[in-house]
Amino acid sequence: MPTTALLTDHYELTMLRAALRDGTAHRRSVFELFPRRLPPGRRYGVVAGVGRALRALRHFRFDEETIRFLRDRDVVDDETAGWLADYRFGGSIWGYPEGEVYLPGSPLVVVDGSFAECVLLETVLLSIYNHDSAIASAASRMTVTAGDRPCIEMGSRRTQELSAVAAARAAYIAGFQATSNLEAGRRYGVPTTGTAAHSFTLLYDDEESAFAAQLAAMGEQTTLLVDTYDVFQAVRTGVRLTEGRLGAVRLDSGDLGLLAQQVRELLDSLGATKTKIIVTSDLDEYTIAALSGAPVDGYGVGTALVTGSGHPTCGFVYKLVARATSPDRDAELISVAKKSKDKISIGGRKFALRRLSDAGVAEAEVIGIGEPPAGDANDRPVLVPLVDRGEIVGEEPLSASRERHFRSRAELPIEALKMSRGEPVIDTVYLDHGRAAASPYRSKENRS
Repeated sequence: MPTTALLTDHYELTMLRAALRDGTAHRRSVFELFPRRLPPGRRYGVVAGVGRALRALRHFRFDEETIRFLRDRDVVDDETAGWLADYRFGGSIWGYPEGEVYLPGSPLVVVDGSFAECVLLETVLLSIYNHDSAIASAASRMTVTAGDRPCIEMGSRRTQELSAVAAARAAYIAGFQATSNLEAGRRYGVPTTGTAAHSFTLLYDDEESAFAAQLAAMGEQTTLLVDTYDVFQAVRTGVRLTEGRLGAVRLDSGDLGLLAQQVRELLDSLGATKTKIIVTSDLDEYTIAALSGAPVDGYGVGTALVTGSGHPTCGFVYKLVARATSPDRDAELISVAKKSKDKISIGGRKFALRRLSDAGVAEAEVIGIGEPPAGDANDRPVLVPLVDRGEIVGEEPLSASRERHFRSRAELPIEALKMSRGEPVIDTVYLDHGRAAASPYRSKENRS
């Protein structure tokens, strides 16, 4: 993998250059990546991109070609170029593990090191987390609405090519069963699937010839796209060619609910009672919900998924929340926070706890400032180590992230699963060294 060091903004290096000159670059600093709010109407979000971020960190190196590019454009001076040539992140990072649910104010990533080594990671971390978490958050709403009916990711043609690969990965974490994107299969092990488009049918002189060719190549359990011409005639042809053993038909246009009902009745009347019905065509969580009563066996989702179903970014920010008073190793660490109106930041290094009821239902996101909050036996800390003094320790199989998401989502109150607009499903509560502190993230529904 090539270096990821230039997946950043110019001003990161401008700050580094200035801070190196006067020595402040070496002050210990704590940065946090967090959401100020959820997208309007959403009740929870889903963390994704952790594995990709750790992979990017491993390759965050300033090689000779990269430094030459920066010097040629006077982005860095000789001192900064020399420092970058030896750059290796040597600090520690904690974060919400992949697949975990998050709420407003959740400290999703806590980065502890020198200002110089931490500030360089801002853009690459934000770009990965903002994109992948937006996809996973939308995917979670879709899969919870679909219930036990499988969802397939098929949005590669509706987004930038590398974003499509990341989107397939994020969707899989949040419960999608497969993707049409082969690079996601090769790179991340996401199961892949696919059959044929309308162009395949149009290639042949008639629909029967096209179906016969696909069946000969793929077998009777393949899925036939039946709405190129006449849906009902296509269904009859597919059933006849397989003697009722056709795996599935796909509907890609029209009134999907009504059409699925009519096709189901036709299939059953022809004896193809085990043939499944897959629907596609601009689906999102709301259309999936509307189809819950229809005889549909699976969904293929594209555009809405890879664009975050109307919210293509999570609005995460990366802020300095604590810094040392000098570059000395034992210098005091003090809280810092910007005071901009409507852009809330809370100073101090954070710790996170998911407060659970005796029944195991999430009740609050408890954020400790300066020290971990105390919890009962059934509460659980949310932050886990991702990097320990420069060594990456938080990598895990994608299957583990996927299973974590199911567990985390199952902890939420039932209101979280509603498709109607609402406030965050649980409050975010702050404790400053063990004492209650004002929280800007309490939902309107829960404020007294």
